[in-house]
Amino acid sequence: MLRLAVSSSGALHEPTLSFLDKCGLSVSRTDVRKYTAEIPNLPDITIHFQRGSDIPMNVESGNSDMGIVGEDRFIESSNENSNTEIVIQDLGFGHAELLLGIPDSWIDISTIADLADLSIDFREKKTDLRIATKYPKSVENFLLKSGINHFNIIPSSGTLEIAPTMGYADLIADISSTGNTLRSNRLKTIQGGTILKSSSCLISNSSIIRSDKKKLNAAIGLIETIEANLNASSYLSVTANLKGDSPDSVSKLVLSEKLTSGIQGPTISQVYSKDSSCWYAVTVIVKKKELISALQRFRKLNASSLSVSKPYYIFENKSKAVEKLLGNSK
Repeated sequence: MLRLAVSSSGALHEPTLSFLDKCGLSVSRTDVRKYTAEIPNLPDITIHFQRGSDIPMNVESGNSDMGIVGEDRFIESSNENSNTEIVIQDLGFGHAELLLGIPDSWIDISTIADLADLSIDFREKKTDLRIATKYPKSVENFLLKSGINHFNIIPSSGTLEIAPTMGYADLIADISSTGNTLRSNRLKTIQGGTILKSSSCLISNSSIIRSDKKKLNAAIGLIETIEANLNASSYLSVTANLKGDSPDSVSKLVLSEKLTSGIQGPTISQVYSKDSSCWYAVTVIVKKKELISALQRFRKLNASSLSVSKPYYIFENKSKAVEKLLGNSK
């Protein structure tokens, strides 16, 4: 069985289950107190519910084979010798930023350069800036790259926003999707203070998966389904009826306009009309953002009976994510 780790609680728990359901991979959990579940449409996969912060470590150690986790968590736990990799980077949910949050009373500090100057002032007073965070590695790397060399990282697993008020840190670095919690606790962001941008991603211990044929087949099924659903999310299928002498003449008409050509070209079939006139149904896949423009172009071609539907999946000739899993990507 392929073991897929997902968050058991927290901000990514419900969105992860909703995302899998949207992909046609609904999770069946017979008891909410049970920490395993199944995906009926992919019976060779078992779901492991885990703490989000533990997922990268468990995939790395081989206790799980794949996981859905915030990219921020993955980056914090990964290293150069890691066996774990991201196979699909942005699953379309869980968007957030790892930000520096400083007291709003620091009115003279508005940029990362100001903070660098402040760190020097602290150093001259024989002390260092104290930064509370759950992401010590990411924060340290960011500060050093930003020219801030004098600081003290205070690792914390609890609520960070209260740290400056309690006095055990001068500022914080935490994940935020809206910034509302920072503002509610009299903290502010600064220009250049975004450490990283994150969203949910699919990670895998690819070496373990490649060594087990059954796991590999299950992983390919999971990846193909997710990737195809993500591909489809940006497109719509448009069908329009057009008069013409033949399929060739209709195809030339449709291909003469970029917006009516679709992503690869039209599918054309004959319509058997009541008056025996020559009508053809033309179906193309268009980008969502170009839908109205495409419909207007079809109308200029005297199209009728235009209908729009949403494809659930768009499969490419090759799956980029599967190629990455197999170690074939460049």
